[in-house]
Amino acid sequence: MLSKRVIAAARSRAFLASRNVQYRDTAISLSKGWKAADSQMRRAQFHSSHLLQVETVKVPQMAESISEGTLRSWSKQVGDSVEADEEVATIETDKIDVSVNAPKSGKIVELLAKEDDTVNVGQDLFRIEPGEGGASPAPQEQKKVDPEEPKDQQLDKTTPEPPTPSVADKQSGGIPPEGPKESKKEVKQDSKPKEVKSKAPPATPKAPGNRGETRVKMNRMRLRIAERLKESQNAAASLTTFNEIDMSSLMEMRKKYKDEVLKEHDVKLGFMSAFARACALALKEIPAANASIEGDEIVYHDYVDLSVAVATPKGLVTPVVRNAEGMGFVDIEKEIAALGTKARDGKLTLEDMAGGTFTISNGGVFGSLYGTPIINLPQSAVLGMHAIKDKPVVVNGQIVIRPIMVVALTYDHRLLDGREAVTFLVKVRDYIEDPRKMLLALN
Repeated sequence: MLSKRVIAAARSRAFLASRNVQYRDTAISLSKGWKAADSQMRRAQFHSSHLLQVETVKVPQMAESISEGTLRSWSKQVGDSVEADEEVATIETDKIDVSVNAPKSGKIVELLAKEDDTVNVGQDLFRIEPGEGGASPAPQEQKKVDPEEPKDQQLDKTTPEPPTPSVADKQSGGIPPEGPKESKKEVKQDSKPKEVKSKAPPATPKAPGNRGETRVKMNRMRLRIAERLKESQNAAASLTTFNEIDMSSLMEMRKKYKDEVLKEHDVKLGFMSAFARACALALKEIPAANASIEGDEIVYHDYVDLSVAVATPKGLVTPVVRNAEGMGFVDIEKEIAALGTKARDGKLTLEDMAGGTFTISNGGVFGSLYGTPIINLPQSAVLGMHAIKDKPVVVNGQIVIRPIMVVALTYDHRLLDGREAVTFLVKVRDYIEDPRKMLLALN
């Protein structure tokens, strides 16, 4: 009877043990399944959020006449953080440089073009992941230490260990017995090349001076300038006429009023405003000098948009002073100063350089005495100013020293005849030599 009870108890315990094992295995498998599902869900959430957040920035629309440009430089690299509207890249065109800014704050994750690549409007340029902007923290270099290597072996491995002296070295006082013999052999071997060198003929001295060459790819603006200048030479029937202007009266007026103008209007009174005003008045009287050719028609402009040549590190640009015919000296100086600053800072827009009916180029600021400027097509004429030099001239039958500037007018003979061109230049000379005529608008 006792044995039956013992057997029944043993059987129940075995059954319960097997059920516990089954429950435990089921729990373990469920736990593993939930962990795998959780990791897959997190990975899917990461990828979906990553794909949704990353934004591709394209090459912006630059102008109607510009469809491509050259990627000049990247201001940011992969991994850099940027603020909204911060410059990321600069695209160079044949007229201006276009800045590509970040549409929002975040981190640059991929650059889709290389520097000096040609990029088209609407092309994918870079990818940005939205987030907090700001400067990227500089990575800290940490010394990597092998965790498996003992501390006593984590020494500078570049330091060689001293050689262990052998038993023979210890008996001989630490000096190898064959050392002196090897040194003698080395001395003998070294002495032989010296005899050969002494018998060799003296080397021919190199030619003095550097004869290296450097090739630099022309930027788009320089290529465009070269193209337009050659086009002007090929298309226009260019001719140049010269005249001399006595600058005494204008220099005296400038000396008298320049400090007052600077104090009241915060602008320097120069010679460019006087020549711009004189040209605007003369162009009204000689409208052909303010005209242009379009096909088989002549277009006469009722307004005067003066293109003022400005030298920049990348090339010559000609921003335009609009409606110069209605401006005074101070207004013209302010506009020229603003355009000059934008040109030197590389911030000119296409609107600043579009159009223009007449050009003034001042080579005198660089010391030029004479020159023949090239017409800026489709314009019909360009005035060249030069340096002021003291020269002996005859005034009222007497020889006196006066500050003289040589001016040149290059004109398109298809539109202007010699009489009109010379008359225009003489009128400019008369206005400059007596600035009061410009106030009265008298001949």
